[in-house]
Amino acid sequence: MKFLVLWKIDLGLLSSEMQRAVGNMPAYGEKLEATGKVVSRYHVVGAHGGAWIYEVDSHEEFERLLAMAPVFNFAHYDVYTLADMAKVGGDGTAAAEESGLDTKIIR
Repeated sequence: MKFLVLWKIDLGLLSSEMQRAVGNMPAYGEKLEATGKVVSRYHVVGAHGGAWIYEVDSHEEFERLLAMAPVFNFAHYDVYTLADMAKVGGDGTAAAEESGLDTKIIR
């Protein structure tokens, strides 16, 4: 299962601890990319944060990896479950079992 995570640093929490956490993010991301748990990482231009795509085996694994992020306590997160468009059925529905969530179609 894949998740898109948009994270943005809360500048109201600016501290030396936050600065260290932000400085540790590249190494954390490289480690997750090397293990295949993060498939893409992007900096959002003009924002203090990023967009990462996680590929994990379970919701629990995803939550654990997200909570281990150095900036976890300093950022706001928007999380989206992704469905592979190649697995869309003939009726336009994505494979709900892939995400473990109910699928709703807006027409």
